[in-house]
Formats: sequence, C-alpha cells, structure tokens
Amino acid sequence: MKRLTYIILSVTMTLVPQLGFSADIQSILQHPDRNASNALRDKYRHPAQTLSFFGIRADMSVIEIWPGKGWYTEVLAPWIKQGDGQFIAAGFPQDTGPEWRQNMQAEYESWLDRFPDRFNEVDVVEFGPPGNWRLGPDNSVDAVLTFRNVHNWVKGEYADRVFKAMFDVLKPGGILGLTDHRARPGADIDTMNASGYLTEQLVIDLARQAGFVLEEKSEINSNPKDSKNHPAGVWTLPPTLRMGEQENEKYLAIGESDRMTLRFRKPLD
Repeated sequence: MKRLTYIILSVTMTLVPQLGFSADIQSILQHPDRNASNALRDKYRHPAQTLSFFGIRADMSVIEIWPGKGWYTEVLAPWIKQGDGQFIAAGFPQDTGPEWRQNMQAEYESWLDRFPDRFNEVDVVEFGPPGNWRLGPDNSVDAVLTFRNVHNWVKGEYADRVFKAMFDVLKPGGILGLTDHRARPGADIDTMNASGYLTEQLVIDLARQAGFVLEEKSEINSNPKDSKNHPAGVWTLPPTLRMGEQENEKYLAIGESDRMTLRFRKPLD
C-alpha cells in the first residue's frame, strides 16, 4: 500500500464501451482469500453487474472515494492489479475528526498492509473535510466510484465540493459511477438527512451542477421490499441492524436498502 501526496498520470481521453464483465472479476469474487461475510452480501450489491454497468475495466485508473472498511476495495484492487491499471483509495484525512472516521481509516490501511499480495499496489490519498478537496491533478483518471457515500456528503453540507473534485480529476469522457440509498421521490431534505435515503433527483442535480451528464440509470441494486420507513432510518437494515435483536428477522428478510445506481460522464469539452 502506497500513500500519495499527489498523483501523476498520463492525461488522455478515454471513452469506455459498455462491455460485459470479464471472467477475471468472477475469479476475484470467488477467490478463497475473499472475506466470507463480504461474499454473502454480493446478492444485495451485485458487484460484477454494477462494475459492468459503470463500464469499468481492469486497465483503467480508478479512484474509490471513502472506501470504508474495504468491501469494494477487496474486489477492485486485485482485479485492477491484474489488468495493470491503477487503483486509488481516497480515504478520510489523517488527524481530523470525528474519531470513528480516524479509527475506520486506520483499520482500512492496516488491513491493506496485512495482505500485500493483493493490496500492495493500492495508492492511498486523503480526501474530505475540513480542507482536503482535491483528488489529484485535473483530467488525470478514467473513473471515480463511490458507494453509499453521497448521503454523508449531503448531510455534512459539502456535497458540492465533492462533486466538483470528482469532476476536476476525471479525464474528458471519464466516468462517475455511484450507488446510494434511494428515498421516495419528493422527500424533503430533513427526512433525507435523518433517514440516510436520498432522492435520485437530488443526486442527479448535484452531479449536473458540477458539470456531469447523466448517461444511464440501472435497477441492478433496487430492493422493492424496502419500505424506506424504519425506526433508525436505513441503518435499521443490514448490515448495520441498529435495532439490535429487536425484530431482527424482519429486517434481515428485507435485506439491504433499495439503491439507485447511476452512471455519469464528464463531457469531452
């Protein structure tokens, strides 16, 4: 694992065709070294189909923003390593609160270090509040991905800065792929912040304001069982299960949240 203070990449236009996901992704998903509890969540997160929809290839330069505990990193990093691409993990800034974010980032980096055969080529950069709003040189990467993070940016009132940073770092023609918990159309901002669910329209508006073009939506990660009306918001559902043992079976039967899956592109000019 490498920590970068800046990134130097060739700046060339990349237009990504919509290709089916390769057998290499399946070998990564089925690899015996993969965390077994992570693999059990594939039925909710559909990683191969999601990455195919986004148009991600293993020879690309890809940034994952706020990788959390590394669920997608475990898939992306070894796959991109096989394809001689570059995988960049934009994690929480060091030495800034809250404490839980610092702990999560430390655990993430420690986990990368424990498995050098899979993660030794992961580049780690700092990104986020209070002042780290640059992901790398302008026009330098093929794709930016983020999974279930936009609701945090909206609640923190810095989503506009994040979307600008994502736009700036992408090459012309580059891809922004994201998923997030999907609110019912027309939900107000207070409801969204309290529940963790966002309307698709809000996310689309944020991306468009930064300059992105919405290319396509997908229902890959939809869940019609999710009523989106839970006592502890989206965190009532797995994997968090914030209600503890209270009605545990009910929420496990629902599964993970209903999610939007959106692909945006940075225009060529």
